[in-house]
Amino acid sequence: MSSPTDPDNGLPVRMPRPRRPGRHRKPEPVVAPENAPALVLAVPGTPSGAVRSIAEEILSIARSELPGMDARIGYVEGDGEEYPTLGGVLTQTAADQQAAEDRAAELAAVEAAAIDDSAEAGQADAEAAAARQAPKTGAEERLVALVIPLLAGPDAAGMRQIRQAVLSSGTGAELTDVLGPHPLLAEGVHVKLSEAGLARADRARLFTVATAADGIILASVGGEEAVQAAGITGMLLAARLAVPVLAAGLDEAGAVARVAEQLREAGSQQLAVAPCLIGPEVPEGLLDAAAAEAGCAVAEPLGAYPAVGKLVASTYAAKLGIPQQQSPQGLAAR
Repeated sequence: MSSPTDPDNGLPVRMPRPRRPGRHRKPEPVVAPENAPALVLAVPGTPSGAVRSIAEEILSIARSELPGMDARIGYVEGDGEEYPTLGGVLTQTAADQQAAEDRAAELAAVEAAAIDDSAEAGQADAEAAAARQAPKTGAEERLVALVIPLLAGPDAAGMRQIRQAVLSSGTGAELTDVLGPHPLLAEGVHVKLSEAGLARADRARLFTVATAADGIILASVGGEEAVQAAGITGMLLAARLAVPVLAAGLDEAGAVARVAEQLREAGSQQLAVAPCLIGPEVPEGLLDAAAAEAGCAVAEPLGAYPAVGKLVASTYAAKLGIPQQQSPQGLAAR
């Protein structure tokens, strides 16, 4: 005889599992708030198909980290057609947002006219519709966009170009700081060195790489401030690799060769140049020329390494006060 909780065929009833409470509960995914400002990635340097591919992949990673945001690419030295200029993208973003607000206001007016024609309800809805259509001023103005420079470190000349484009657009967009220095950039440089056979992929693994460098020159672009910032990343990289790491500016003639000589005098023999750079900001041929002058092997720039996209999303979220899930690398704490 079956019990009241059993089906007629005598098979056991599968009861739904209760949702696990407490810290083991899976966190809800974080999404961008509705009507949040657009994220506009400011890409420096001369545009090309390779540069566009890097920027699009980085933005794709950022979107996966924070779904729902309006994310766009503006080229600082764009041509306005194949490679949209930063100012043009900001202007178009503002126009798109205004058009969306106008459509919302029209829809609100239609809904207000279609509801019940009672005097009290009609007046209340008319007032609500008028409030929606009223122009926003002062503190009520909505931020159009956050502009995030695709730069791993300080670059006064590059930031001056980006800032001028933002101001000239007249959109009131806000410009954030550059992405580094940050521990995730040190991780990315380590990975690029290991991909080039110039470093072990993991210190915990007991194997050697015959071509591993015993001294690293961390290359930057952007003057003395960029070299100092790269030095911070260099200390993190030295701790990962257990070899000396010194920073040098690619845009200072002979700087990489001088640092290479300094490392050789200190006992390093097998040197490598590791760019603490994303890629678009480096003039073509400059990295290889500096490495050849110093007699060093060279790794690739960071490019679309996943941590770069995560830093873009983290910078956007932090600026808007969007809470993020904590990660082992401390990304959300940036």
